[in-house]
Amino acid sequence: MHEAPWLSVLGLGEDGLDGLSPASRQVLERAEIIMGPPRHLSLIPNTGAQQVEWPVPFSDGLPILTGFRGRPTVVLASGDPFWFGAGSVIARNFDAWEWTAQPGQSTFSLAAARLGWPLENTQTFGLHAAPLTRLRPHLSPRLRAILLLRNGAAVAELATYLNETGFADTQLHVMEALGGPRERSRSVSLTEALLGGFDHPVCVGLEVAGEGQALPKASGKPDEIFENDGQITKRPVRALTLSALAPKRGEHLWDIGGGTGSISIEWLMCDPTLTATTIEPREDRAGRIRRNADALGQDRLQVVHGTAPEVLDGLGLPDVVFIGGGLSTELLTWLHAALPAGTRLVANAVTLESEALLAQWHEKLGGELLRIELAQASALGPRRGWKSAYPVVQWSVSL
Repeated sequence: MHEAPWLSVLGLGEDGLDGLSPASRQVLERAEIIMGPPRHLSLIPNTGAQQVEWPVPFSDGLPILTGFRGRPTVVLASGDPFWFGAGSVIARNFDAWEWTAQPGQSTFSLAAARLGWPLENTQTFGLHAAPLTRLRPHLSPRLRAILLLRNGAAVAELATYLNETGFADTQLHVMEALGGPRERSRSVSLTEALLGGFDHPVCVGLEVAGEGQALPKASGKPDEIFENDGQITKRPVRALTLSALAPKRGEHLWDIGGGTGSISIEWLMCDPTLTATTIEPREDRAGRIRRNADALGQDRLQVVHGTAPEVLDGLGLPDVVFIGGGLSTELLTWLHAALPAGTRLVANAVTLESEALLAQWHEKLGGELLRIELAQASALGPRRGWKSAYPVVQWSVSL
């Protein structure tokens, strides 16, 4: 039998106690310790409890909170703690019997009500602790989105980013201190947003417009969105490779011989629960992969500079492996011996030597061996003809 929960996560709005349910008020009144950011603590009266400011960075507060274990403690969070809030962090770090949650009204719900937007058709982003580049895969004319930003100055940064990406006609609906006595809402252009003058806490409703390039949702993104030195899996082959990799929710990819990172970046774009590690032996290319991932909103990509299989020990085990470079008998032997049965492997080969190696391993382990031959129309004197690319041999197998 576990004891009663000692920790309560309480969603607080800008109206302080006025927005709390009777049950939430009782939790607050019984607390010996109230912990939260300074702004949240300022919204509640002195109840006699010890007030503790949550430090920055957020992770530094967890050991402090752990030290209160067993004493009635309340953690103050904004609105709904489980929608880009502190609730999920608490849930990961404490046993389920230790805590309860009293969610308040989310900022997203309040913003949608002010704008008259149906939330089921509106994208939501928590960018108070994440880069604005997280927006990049989603930016498209007619997109409606509600964003949480870290402070008032971030509104001008958002306007700058939208202008740089070509969406200069976007309308911004800036909403400050929603639900409280300081609430203020303004609809502004990017030019007006650059003037600043916005107060924290702030969220922004976006109605995206402009001539910027919208990224397609299908696999095989345009080659030109990736900074590269010519070493890139071209769009049609990349689409076929992603199809062979067959990403499924929550899976982790090893992308060996990352090149530009296009495969692992597109892998991550398929679903927010996917993760990936790319291994690249050349330092300049590893840096380029990092830049591509960050620019395209996939900053969660792990980039490892080194040679496989030497650097693979100690990495979190993958569900899927892609070999785009560095194919060798040594690497295939290591993967076959070290990875759990059922791990999926896809390898692309261009040279005769690497084709022969894949043919040998296909005979040994089975799977599917596919030859991809593509040609594009190009000038042939005054007429046109087919210009063939090097054929690619692709091996797909479950180890």
